[in-house]
Amino acid sequence: MRRHGSGPDVCLMYSTEPARVAAVFTTNRVKAAPVLVSRDHLKQSRGVAQAILVNAGNANCATGAAGMRAARECAREVGKLLGLGEDQVLVASTGVIGVALDAHVITDQLPALARRLHPDGYRAAARAILTTDTRPKVVGRSVRLGKRSVRILGIAKGAGMIYPRLATMLGFLFTDAAVEPRFLDRALRGVCGESFNRISVDGDTSTNDAVFLVANGASGTPRIGARSAAAGKFLRALSEVAHTLAIELVRDGEGAKRVLEIRVESAKSEQEADAVARSIALSPLVKTAIAGADPNWGRILSAAGNAGVQIDPGRVNVYINGTLVCRRGGAAEFSEPAVERALRQKDVLVRVTLGQGKAAARFWTSDFTEEYIRINASYRT
Repeated sequence: MRRHGSGPDVCLMYSTEPARVAAVFTTNRVKAAPVLVSRDHLKQSRGVAQAILVNAGNANCATGAAGMRAARECAREVGKLLGLGEDQVLVASTGVIGVALDAHVITDQLPALARRLHPDGYRAAARAILTTDTRPKVVGRSVRLGKRSVRILGIAKGAGMIYPRLATMLGFLFTDAAVEPRFLDRALRGVCGESFNRISVDGDTSTNDAVFLVANGASGTPRIGARSAAAGKFLRALSEVAHTLAIELVRDGEGAKRVLEIRVESAKSEQEADAVARSIALSPLVKTAIAGADPNWGRILSAAGNAGVQIDPGRVNVYINGTLVCRRGGAAEFSEPAVERALRQKDVLVRVTLGQGKAAARFWTSDFTEEYIRINASYRT
């Protein structure tokens, strides 16, 4: 784990062609300097960029005017090195909040990073940005569009402080497809809504959350727009990359042993189904029960009833890995040892039926273990 004083790790991502970029950032009202600077740069450049500089170990958040100057200095130095305007460079940071960032710790590494730029450098980049993660997250797909193929590459990091509500800890999606700007933005928001926006490790939304979707058109394929014949294929491939990365973030959650998928069905609306799924996923009592392989369905029912949604407990059924454990809001007969064994698997499915309509939603979270507490009790020390 990187801690204050060890020096941040740094990676540089570069497109050989000016690229269209869509981005989503944290909804936390406390926003880190790199979030503010990247947002400004995209506005100034009208959504065009060629480089992303990322550091781990220091979030450069709650650092005031000095933090803004440091973020801008890092972007400016990348621009000088690569012959780009400052607003063509985006920045992202992750790590400890409230610690001043010395820009020179990063800028002194830039010449060496620039010399090492290589098409196959994405795995090194994924490793460089890890904090409490145990492994890098990289997913790639290729999709045939007409006579040519386009590629999509996704890199993400995050293991704690994960409850994104527009983005994730840090996510970078790259494609050599040419994509119309409005469709690019719509595609990213839609994909995030079904992937990164449906995961949680601990219910905390980071100050530094950011997801970038970079499309440079280097494949030479026709530009993709909302009405293009290729739009559906492109979106499915992009969604698959984002969803796989999102689940990997949960699987590598701090101290996590299990991934818990929550499916809420037969709700009045998707919004209500989503609210119930989130309430279950964010419940520490549910998450600790899963960690202990305890089929305590009462905690699941209680969390569902605490979602701020009008439900009839007498219609609610709860299933754990396919076994009915709660029937119409009360106990169902089941083999507790069998369900305990099922709960010791790496993937656990909790299915809740509300009996009120046809809408459904899914959400993913990890269990809460003692290791999560150990990691976060000593994060700075």
